[in-house]
Amino acid sequence: MRHLSSLADIPDMPAPSVLVPTMGALHEGHAALFRAAREIADKDGSVLASIFLNPLQFDRPDDLADYPRTLETDLALCENLGVDAVFTPSPVEFYTADHSIMVRETLLSRNLCGATRPGHFEGVCTAVLKLFHVLRPAAAVFGKKDYQQLAIIRRLVRDLSLPVDIHGIETVREPDGLALSSRNLSLDPEHRADASRIRRALLAARDLRETGEQRSEGYLQAARHHLLQDAPPGLKIDYLELVDRENLQLLPKVAGPALLATAVLYDDVRLIDNVEI
Repeated sequence: MRHLSSLADIPDMPAPSVLVPTMGALHEGHAALFRAAREIADKDGSVLASIFLNPLQFDRPDDLADYPRTLETDLALCENLGVDAVFTPSPVEFYTADHSIMVRETLLSRNLCGATRPGHFEGVCTAVLKLFHVLRPAAAVFGKKDYQQLAIIRRLVRDLSLPVDIHGIETVREPDGLALSSRNLSLDPEHRADASRIRRALLAARDLRETGEQRSEGYLQAARHHLLQDAPPGLKIDYLELVDRENLQLLPKVAGPALLATAVLYDDVRLIDNVEI
């Protein structure tokens, strides 16, 4: 496995190359993305990973400071999973000190995380576009846990005519249903034991489709009830929204493919999850 720590290190990789962009603190959810990338690349292609803690997508300096950094174990995991090369640029090299160009999405980022994290998706789009440019993958793999990110990257590729195929992979979960996330490591024991309520609340609301419920408020009320009932101190709903699955706009009723998505705060630890309806 090649470790590429600088832009100058980037080699020509066997085509097709498939990229898995990450911010590090890798876990089994990332491993699933690497396995999917290997299937897409097949035996004649290559799998690339990027580990880059992108400062542009953090709206809170303390969140960036507290984000887990486990590069040594991340590289070991990549090697064990047969990743061909890992790109780990420093922010100082990746962004020049006076960089002044950002990529802004104006529709899909209006709701969900985009509404509560100003500038987040500008940072995501800018970093991903640059990774696509310097690494030149034929395809890239993203997880559906970050559903809004996946939808926005697909729109980025479509609107800017980028020659990259985007693949979305199902969310990997802990045995109790909690979506795997690097942020789970920051939960205190009480909050970690409680956090499976997020998945249960979304599933309880989704089950309303069996009753013929179409009103968005019906789904939202059900999810909100299960999120807040007997909740521990420190739990707060950052957002809870029902949106169209393609354009991520708010829905008054469910008449087609929809997404029920939430972000929940346990003190300062922010967890996201979603369910398709």
